[in-house]
Amino acid sequence: MPSAYTQNFYHTVFSTKRRAMLISPDLGERLYPFMGGILRDLRCTLLAINGMPDHVHLLIRYRADLSHSDMLRQIKGRSSKWINETWPQHGHFAWQEGYGGFTVSKSAVPEVEAYISRQKEHHKHMDFKTEFLELLRRHGIEFDEKEVFE
Repeated sequence: MPSAYTQNFYHTVFSTKRRAMLISPDLGERLYPFMGGILRDLRCTLLAINGMPDHVHLLIRYRADLSHSDMLRQIKGRSSKWINETWPQHGHFAWQEGYGGFTVSKSAVPEVEAYISRQKEHHKHMDFKTEFLELLRRHGIEFDEKEVFE
C-alpha cells in the first residue's frame, strides 16, 4: 500500500507557566485563530479550541507523520513567541513545559468538541488542577500527583 490512510484526533490541554492568569479575553480572541494558523501550516485541522485565563484546550485532526511532541512544540513555541512580540508590554509570556494529550476516536469527536466549547461554564465549578487530574484519571494515564504540577 503506497499511502497511509488515517484519521487521527487529539485533545490536548496545557497551561501558562505557573498557571498564571495571562490569557485575557482580548488575547484569546487573537491567540486561538493564530494557533489554528500554526496547525494549518503543519497541515493539521483545528476542530475546537477554548480555554480559560490559565490554560487552553485544543481538539486537532493531525497527519500520520507528525508526532504529538513535534506538533505541541510548534504550537506552544510559535504562539508564545508571537504573544511576546505582539504584546511586549505584558511581560514575558510562556507555556508550561508539559501538556496533557488524549487520543480521541471519531465517534467521540462531537462530545470532546462540546466539552471544549463549555469551558467557561465548566470552570465555574472546577479549577484547572482538578480538571486536569480528572482527565488523566478518565483516560487511564498513570501519574504521581505530586509531580504533575511541579
